[in-house]
Amino acid sequence: MTGFVLFYVGAVLVINGLWLLDRIDGREIVVINLVTAVVSGAVVLHDAFGVGANAGSIRNATLSLLFCTTYLWVAWNRLSGGDGRGLGWFSLFVAVTAVPVASRGFLGAGTGAEFWMAANWLAWAVLWFLYFMLLTMRLHIARIAGWITLLTGIFTGWLPGYLMIEGML
Repeated sequence: MTGFVLFYVGAVLVINGLWLLDRIDGREIVVINLVTAVVSGAVVLHDAFGVGANAGSIRNATLSLLFCTTYLWVAWNRLSGGDGRGLGWFSLFVAVTAVPVASRGFLGAGTGAEFWMAANWLAWAVLWFLYFMLLTMRLHIARIAGWITLLTGIFTGWLPGYLMIEGML
């Protein structure tokens, strides 16, 4: 299911990146954020509460729920007119959480895939920290955040997710 979720994470990050780059209207990102939240939320529920749930799958569900929550929150803010500061503080929480996940991943990496996943967590930590700086600290970095969101979506989500669902990775 990793490829399935990563594919949609890639889609949402690419679309959100285009929004941050002012290429599309904020109302249009609601659908992809909700779809990705539902898709990743279903996997979270399966991993946390499914028949084969174990410590490893519950850990994965816990970490994946950080992303699911982010996408729900983005959609909520677009629908409700929220200013994003709460999401910014949550983004800091995600960024701070992702750093030790990446560190643990690098330290324990025994394969190229494990090293790649650790690098993804590091990229996501940087990305979510940018969201904190953009939304809560109100720094004028939307263009930088947009490009990094777009590129992170392509290289940590869409491309590897596509290769996984095609059986090429």
